[in-house]
Amino acid sequence: MGEGPGQIRHIPVMLGQVVELLDCKAGGIYVDGTIGGGGYSRSILERGAAVVVGMDWDAEAIERVREGLGGYGERLVLERADFADVRQVLLKNGIREVDGIVVDLGVSSFQLDDAQRGFSFLREGPLDMRMNQDLPQTAADLVNTLPEKDLASLIYRYGEERQSRKIARSIVAARLKGRIESTLELAELIRRAVPQTRDALRIHPATRTFQALRIAVNRELESLERFLPEALDVLRPGGRLCAVCFHSLEDRVVKETFRNWARTCRCPPERLRCECEGRPLVRLLTRKALRPAADEVEQNPRARSARLRAVEKLPAAQRDHRRQ
Repeated sequence: MGEGPGQIRHIPVMLGQVVELLDCKAGGIYVDGTIGGGGYSRSILERGAAVVVGMDWDAEAIERVREGLGGYGERLVLERADFADVRQVLLKNGIREVDGIVVDLGVSSFQLDDAQRGFSFLREGPLDMRMNQDLPQTAADLVNTLPEKDLASLIYRYGEERQSRKIARSIVAARLKGRIESTLELAELIRRAVPQTRDALRIHPATRTFQALRIAVNRELESLERFLPEALDVLRPGGRLCAVCFHSLEDRVVKETFRNWARTCRCPPERLRCECEGRPLVRLLTRKALRPAADEVEQNPRARSARLRAVEKLPAAQRDHRRQ
């Protein structure tokens, strides 16, 4: 039997700022594209939203929220899906436009704390890292099959790890003796491969490599790039989009996309004249990324790298912009 509306305990990052920027309206329709523990959805529903469509491609997250927020009944629609498929999910539920969308692009606390999911380099578990456990490829598959050059490139590109070549070389040498299967085994390999610098003392040496593998396994940047134009299309004029990012690669995609939408002309430089009517698609609600307050970081250290950006769709943006 599900718990009542107020009983779910998970508190998402920068909750107050997100809800304020969404400017939730009574009777509005909202999307929580990465529902996780349901914290954003609960707050939006508490402010009188008619419907929240909650999406997540982690089956465990959907079931957890179904149990924790079951008291909201038909006002909460749950769909197991990649947030990049927001348009199809909404059409499936007879919805064409929404008043607001929020996505939290980080790994949830539930995923990090479950050693069997393989996201944490501090807990012994299988090298999995799939947010959607139906995906065919795990982190172990990448670690044990990629050529050294490709593995180094992946770690450098998605983890921005300057020691990527040393780490890849160490991994390839180790896997000659046997398949690398566990999180702690990989973390220890990386620790031994990375020089003990001040940076290595500040953050765990495996942090960036684990990030890179997770991004690659889940194709996170590809999903984000597909999601953003779809999200803008399904927002009604005046609707708002909030994105919470946790690493520079995601934040760069969001920042550049939002700034491009806000320009008066978005035509490529090679075009001789403006063909986009010279009107911005959105108004920037955050000129710079918002960061969590010190007291939030103290209570939840995982929030320390969060960056929040938001835009509001302008009436002139109603035409199809996806070719831009």
